[in-house]
Amino acid sequence: MKALILAAGYGTRLYPLTKNTAKPLLTFNGKAMVNWLLEKIQDFTDLNEVMVVTNDKFFPHFQAWAKENKNFSAPISIINDGTKSNEDRLGSIGDIDFVLKQKKINEDLLVLGGDNLFDYDLTDYISFAQKKSPKVSIGLYDIRNIEEAKIFGVVQIDKDKKIVSFEEKPQKPKSSLIAMCLYYFPKASFKFINAYIHQSKKADAAGGYIGWLSEQETVFGYDFQGKWYDIGSLEAYEAAQKNFKLLTNKGR
Repeated sequence: MKALILAAGYGTRLYPLTKNTAKPLLTFNGKAMVNWLLEKIQDFTDLNEVMVVTNDKFFPHFQAWAKENKNFSAPISIINDGTKSNEDRLGSIGDIDFVLKQKKINEDLLVLGGDNLFDYDLTDYISFAQKKSPKVSIGLYDIRNIEEAKIFGVVQIDKDKKIVSFEEKPQKPKSSLIAMCLYYFPKASFKFINAYIHQSKKADAAGGYIGWLSEQETVFGYDFQGKWYDIGSLEAYEAAQKNFKLLTNKGR
């Protein structure tokens, strides 16, 4: 298994914080967000590589970061998607497709958004996803607020954890269960990414792809318990700074 951390965005909604710093390199409780992610996957015995895909602007920053983390339990590779601005970014699905082709990957892929900040363990999710292979499994989180759900991909699942409804940023959400940027793509599912890009001519938000895929194939959702923070604005960043610090200082 390989892990891919998506870090090619330009974080424009967090300016000026992200003017010269990639969002995943912002620190929470003294540690970069991306390092909190590394802690969540460091004990996976079948993990043989961690890849971070970034853009040309922040590529040197992540190269320096990789050197600082060279003793991680698996090799870390930094991949430059070649984009130079927010206007020409590839988007999350575009970056996943870029890495799959660039690295010629032929094993299962765990994909994590580089701005994911959460306190729960991923072990049960990986076990769940591997049992559901070759189907795709995604991470879900109940934000318990219908209004706030409007800015996310809203999901409904059945008793078997199959996704029965997926709506990207709906005006009238059917639930408060949302899709996080956390995906387990078995290698047999890679073909669908290429098919989606060719059919839809889109490669930006992963939510669009998951919505499309759930209409073609069975997709499973794993609903996490614990705390998850969306770092999408300065206000959200400041709230997460405070709350995550309190959480981690309690030893959770």
